[in-house]
Amino acid sequence: MGTRVSAKDLELGEEKVVRVNRTAAVVKGGRRFSFSAVIIIGDRRGVVGIGQGKAREVPICIEKAVRDARKKLVRYPLRGDTIPHAVWGKFRSSRVLLRPAAPGTGIKAGATVRAVVEELGIRNILTKVFGSRNPINVVKACFDGLDQLRTKKETFELRGLPVHPDREGPKLEPVGHDDESRGKRDGRGRGKPGDRGGPRGGRGGRRGRDREEGGESAAEAPSAEATPEAGAEG
Repeated sequence: MGTRVSAKDLELGEEKVVRVNRTAAVVKGGRRFSFSAVIIIGDRRGVVGIGQGKAREVPICIEKAVRDARKKLVRYPLRGDTIPHAVWGKFRSSRVLLRPAAPGTGIKAGATVRAVVEELGIRNILTKVFGSRNPINVVKACFDGLDQLRTKKETFELRGLPVHPDREGPKLEPVGHDDESRGKRDGRGRGKPGDRGGPRGGRGGRRGRDREEGGESAAEAPSAEATPEAGAEG
């Protein structure tokens, strides 16, 4: 979850204009144009904000949007140069999937989502946009996904688990097994070291040994029967 921060103690970079929309109103003397801008601004160290402005001229509406964005700066938890876990963001008919990526992956995103994650300071991330591709809706859906980010410490506190002071994780005792259960577990489903087939058969299995013993007895049986016949003939 993001936390609001002030722009006084931050070194914000140059703003990125996501979209400038033009509208026209038909009046008695002709058409009257007005512009609306959406911009993204951040410090590339985990802080980013979105702003909107409207005016009759483009520079003035961008200036208004910058002032609005400086009032809405939010710090989000990051894990190195990526996000801690995968999240889904939704706004109106746009949905955005944000997934963490390994170092060296880069930013796999379109121009709209790329503007947000670059100003946030993310260098490795996988993204996908579903539904409407409207830039304004996509940006707001991206911010909705960022609002769902949680650190390990926050997650353990929500679940009521103790947090180890040295690391952000629960201190759980390992489950131990006695020697008998461990020996039974290790020897389950295994044959002797010299057996190749195991208990189901094969050359060294139980069935294989039964076949070998049966073959030897069958081979010895004719010779035993042939001995009295040979004596009778003699």
